[in-house]
Amino acid sequence: MLCCSMKRNLLLLLILFSACKVKAQIFNKLDSMVFDEQSKTNVKLLASDSLCSTFFITIPIGVNMHYHVFHSENVVVTEGTGIMKLGNKEFVIKKGDLIVIPKGTKHSVINTGTNPIKVISVQSPYFDGKDRVWVD
Repeated sequence: MLCCSMKRNLLLLLILFSACKVKAQIFNKLDSMVFDEQSKTNVKLLASDSLCSTFFITIPIGVNMHYHVFHSENVVVTEGTGIMKLGNKEFVIKKGDLIVIPKGTKHSVINTGTNPIKVISVQSPYFDGKDRVWVD
C-alpha cells in the first residue's frame, strides 16, 4: 500500500517520465549510449539542468555497492528483473517498480534475468558522475 507522499512522488516521476519520452526522441538523435567502465553499465543522458539529471541505464550484470554523498536518486525499472540491496534491505525488482534512494544510502543491484535491466534514473541535484562512492 502506497502512502500519500509516495503516490505523489510516483505521480511526479510518471509525469517526468512522460515528458522525458519526448526529450529522449530528440536526444536519441544527438547522443549515443556511453559504457560506464566503473559501473559496467550503458548510460544515456536524457535531460539535465542544475536541479536534476535524468538517465536511461541498461544493466547487463549488475552494479556494485555504492552511495551518493549529495544526491538522491529515483529509479523506475522499465524492463528486466533483479535483486536490489538498499541499505540493510534486499528485495526483488521488476518492470514498473519505483525505487527511491535517499542520499547517503548504500545500494547495489544484481541482474537475475537473461536480458539487461533497463531503468530511468533521476538524480537530484545535477549529477556529473563525481558523487558516486564505491563500497568494497
